[in-house]
Amino acid sequence: MQFADDGYIINMRKHGESSLILSVLTRSHGKVTGFVKNCLSKKNLPVYQLGNQLKIEAYARVDDNMLSLRTELITPSAVNFLGDGNKLRTLTSLCSLLNACLPEMDNLERFFYYIESFFNLINEDNWLTHYAYFEFYLLEYLGIGLDLSECSATGTTENLTYVSPKTGKAVCLEAGEPYKNRLYKYPRFILEQNYRPQPPELADLLNMTEFFLYKNFFASHGLKFPPTRVNLAEIVK
Repeated sequence: MQFADDGYIINMRKHGESSLILSVLTRSHGKVTGFVKNCLSKKNLPVYQLGNQLKIEAYARVDDNMLSLRTELITPSAVNFLGDGNKLRTLTSLCSLLNACLPEMDNLERFFYYIESFFNLINEDNWLTHYAYFEFYLLEYLGIGLDLSECSATGTTENLTYVSPKTGKAVCLEAGEPYKNRLYKYPRFILEQNYRPQPPELADLLNMTEFFLYKNFFASHGLKFPPTRVNLAEIVK
């Protein structure tokens, strides 16, 4: 097996004195984990940082063996996060979620676009919106996406105002108003790309995606929820 790709470092752990086991989220091959030999030197320290974009060449003599990786730095994306605690927190959350949720070598198709947009737009003033898009579409990629198309109680497509935590489906104003304290707010900005969400709307969506990721993926698979993701909505100001 042999291929080349590019992507972002989402996990790394030391192997021996001078090598790494590296997980890279790639454009065409999904999550790729492999062995990088003799890479831990002062010279390479800036290269192997969470979020950095790398070109990789992956190869294995036998398909069942762990891949070996040759790497080349494309973009030192990590520097965009290091001076801002909130941005760094979202980076570690994104990497932890991707590393925990994604299988090896699974084609991400359009989901990769939302991850790449987060990295490319991290210096824009609406960077947190792009993180919120990532989590919303992570649910979709995992097959546990929210149904925002119509009211689950009445079938109407008008005045969609809430999302049910039980079903993950939209609820209209009339049907949901008596139960509004038990429902999530409808994330209008997900479907209306030109709509700029206010901070409370971002916080509502982050609370909602945390709930559904925990309930429908981590808890149902018996997995520990990443501590780096817990209560991320706190950073919204």
